[in-house]
Parts: sequence; C-alpha cells; structure tokens
Amino acid sequence: MKVPENSIIYKFIDLILYGNFWIAFGSLALLWQTTLIYQQQFYFDALTGFVFFGTLFLYALHRIIGMSKAHASFQFERYTVIVGHKRHIEIYAGIGALIASVSFFFLSRSTQLALIIPGLISLGYVLPILGNKKRLRDLNNIKIFLVALVWAWITVLLPAIEYGLLPYEGILLTFFERVFFIFAITLPFDIRDLQVDEQSAVQTLPAKWGIERTKNIAAGMTGFSLGISIYCWREFYYSIPIMVALIITYLATIILIKKITPQRSDYFYTGLMDGTMVLSGVLVSTFIYLFH
Repeated sequence: MKVPENSIIYKFIDLILYGNFWIAFGSLALLWQTTLIYQQQFYFDALTGFVFFGTLFLYALHRIIGMSKAHASFQFERYTVIVGHKRHIEIYAGIGALIASVSFFFLSRSTQLALIIPGLISLGYVLPILGNKKRLRDLNNIKIFLVALVWAWITVLLPAIEYGLLPYEGILLTFFERVFFIFAITLPFDIRDLQVDEQSAVQTLPAKWGIERTKNIAAGMTGFSLGISIYCWREFYYSIPIMVALIITYLATIILIKKITPQRSDYFYTGLMDGTMVLSGVLVSTFIYLFH
C-alpha cells in the first residue's frame, strides 16, 4: 500500500533531509570513520560537536540564502518543501551556530588554526561576498572542487590534528580517498541542478560535458577511492574488515551513480547519494566491531 505523500512519515523524512540533519549525520559518520580506522574508537567531544553542528549551521544558512536567490526555481518540488520548513531551518541554523561556536573554543589551538582555510571557503561558499552578490558556488566549474576539499579537510585532517595522528602517510592517502569520494557523490547534484544553475548562469561540469560523461567521471572518481582503499590495505593502514566495508560502500555508490537521471526524485539525491556517507561510516564501524 502506497504511503500518502502528506503522511507523517514523509513529513518526518522531509524534516530530516531538508532540516539538514541527514547531511550533518553524514559529516559525523565520516569523521568517526577516520578515527575508527586509525584508533579503533570514536569520540563524543568538542570536535564531533563542532563538525555536526557546524555542518547543520552552514547547510541551513545555505538553504536560507539559496531561497532568496532562487525565486524562479520554486516550481521544483524540493524548493516548495524547503520553503515550508523555512522557520525550522532558521532555528536549526541558530542552534548549530551557537553550539559549533562553543565547541570551537574547546578544540586544540592547532585544530583551531587548521579550521581557518576550510572555514573561510565554507563561508564564502554560502555568503554572497563576491561582486554582484555572488558566492563561491556561483563561480563556473569551481563549487564541486571546493566541496570535496573542505569535506576531506574537515573529516580527515581535523581529527588527525586533534587526536595527534600526524605525521602519518596513511592519513594523506585517506585524505585523497575522501576527496575523490566526495567529488563523486557531489557531481550528481550538479546533474540534478542543471536547470537551476542554467537560470543562475552558472556553468557546471554536467552542462559542459553532458550527463552520461559526468556520470562516468563520478563512477571513475569512486573507483579511485576504491583503489586507494585497497592500496591502504596492502600497506597495512587498513585492516581487511575496513577495506571490505569501503569496497561495499564504493560499489554501492557506483550503482547509484549509474541510475542517475535529472528526473529522479530529490529523495534519491539528498537521501541516497548523501546517504552513502552515512553508509560508509556505519559499515566501517560495524565491520570493525564484528571482526576485530
């Protein structure tokens, strides 16, 4: 029996997805994945609080500013849902900013300094600080590279600095593995947003190369991540359970990428594509628990 779209189930899913809790859980899952790989444990501390609530704040802020810049795109279903949750999103942005700010002061000085670059990029990505009220994401062909860099920086380099895992060759390999993975799962959103970016006069890779070629590039980037994970196992940075968990994640990601079309429901993108981050963290933690 089909569940009505106005049911409490769909409303809850919309709240989790468009309230930005899902993407915040994704950042936390990848952060914990890094610490599990190199320390076989994860933490509930200032860094986890900063990453989770900082992600919640930035993506909520991005939604709020995006709504003010995308009036012509409100015919898309996701914008209608986002507008309906505007008050919630504003509240979550405030809560996220407050807790992330408090958590920041409990981080080590080295971690605080390491946050300067990704912090500036992240704020420039969502705030119209450039000429003609443009954001970094409004610059042609650049937003996906910024997203991949910042996510890898936050979920790999920050825990490495905070928990004293540097210098360590494996961390550098994990960093590039994460860059390729985030790049791969971000490309599909450019496919989804082809019409929106066209209206905003933003040229993205799918607009330049076409949908099928973009999908192949995304699958190839995921393949790079898979190859790095196997190499890390061969060099004894990753155990067999970790490698298997990551291989399953990357193969599942490639399958999802191959099924992408611009007509797909936003649940496919925001739920499943972003959900690969959660899947990765859950599989790594589960395999470590079961087989270590």
